[in-house]
Amino acid sequence: MTRLFAREGPWLFSRAIDLGAFGGSALAAWLLVLLGWPLGLLDADAPTWTFFGCVIAVDVAHVWSMGFRSYFDGEELRARPLLYLGVPLAAYLIGVGLHAFGSRVFWGALAYLAVFHFVRQQAGFLRLYARRNPAQTRLDTLLEQAAMYASMLVPLIAWHARLPRAFAWLIEGDFVSVEAVGVAAARIFPLAAWANAACLLGFTLRQAYLLHRGAWVPGKSVLMTATASCWWLGIVVFDSDYVFTVTNVLIHGVPYFVLTQRYARARGAGWAGRVALRGLVPVLLICLTLAVAEEALWDRWVWHERPEYFGEVFPLSPVLMTFLVPLLALPQASHYVLDGFLWRVRRENLVLRRELESG
Repeated sequence: MTRLFAREGPWLFSRAIDLGAFGGSALAAWLLVLLGWPLGLLDADAPTWTFFGCVIAVDVAHVWSMGFRSYFDGEELRARPLLYLGVPLAAYLIGVGLHAFGSRVFWGALAYLAVFHFVRQQAGFLRLYARRNPAQTRLDTLLEQAAMYASMLVPLIAWHARLPRAFAWLIEGDFVSVEAVGVAAARIFPLAAWANAACLLGFTLRQAYLLHRGAWVPGKSVLMTATASCWWLGIVVFDSDYVFTVTNVLIHGVPYFVLTQRYARARGAGWAGRVALRGLVPVLLICLTLAVAEEALWDRWVWHERPEYFGEVFPLSPVLMTFLVPLLALPQASHYVLDGFLWRVRRENLVLRRELESG
């Protein structure tokens, strides 16, 4: 049977795949930042090619790739129908209720849910590594999780301390911009930055010790380096829409594509499994097609920013927008919530349990 994770060794998927998914996505982000410097992109809005190449092709498309773990697998749907029907229904009703209080209320709530999801995903990959490593100790888990969370939460504190910024998570003004919050964040940030440095130092020293003992898991160091560097570059070092876009999107979306495609391939069930068995490219093409279709609806009905690409604009009344915007955002909202259930190593996740517990 095709495997999801590596059969043996310190890697999660394999040496080449781990380095490509975690390290390669970060390297691509770093190179794009260097490329943007002489082109003058660091002080401008993200250009159109990053919107199509990063936002649609990676960020929006990776949301749809969740279908290969859930909605595109009929057997999985039948196993947990309440989860797969209840989450989108609840997300839509809550979204309509929030939007009724104002679009900023809706987008603010969705932005913070997205942040929670982004942070949890990187920490989740570390936990998968830990489950694959029989020599994992409580100290390892403590140092890894502390360093990972600090490397993402501290830049978020810096973000809130320096509002407004040249970039936003979803839309301008989606993060809380009350002055008192900014002042508090500004006071906390220096201490938090030192705490982050201490956590990373502890993680690094522990990895050096494990390397000396021949028990080093290199993928963890690659993942940590990729996450910490991109979050600090994209949020703390630069105040740039372009830099934030390329650093935020690639290290999040690319590994997720790999995980969902390999999961569907390992299960080999139904339509999702048949497509995944053909490789990563068919999965990417399907997800990209759905992402472009979704973005066309957003632009024609809500944003009205790129009619030259997506066609004629259809202005709608505020009342219709209250019901339409949460509907269009449903793939995102469902993805953020469902991912908290789909990758837990629980009794119902037979593929994950089998793969993680077998070497």
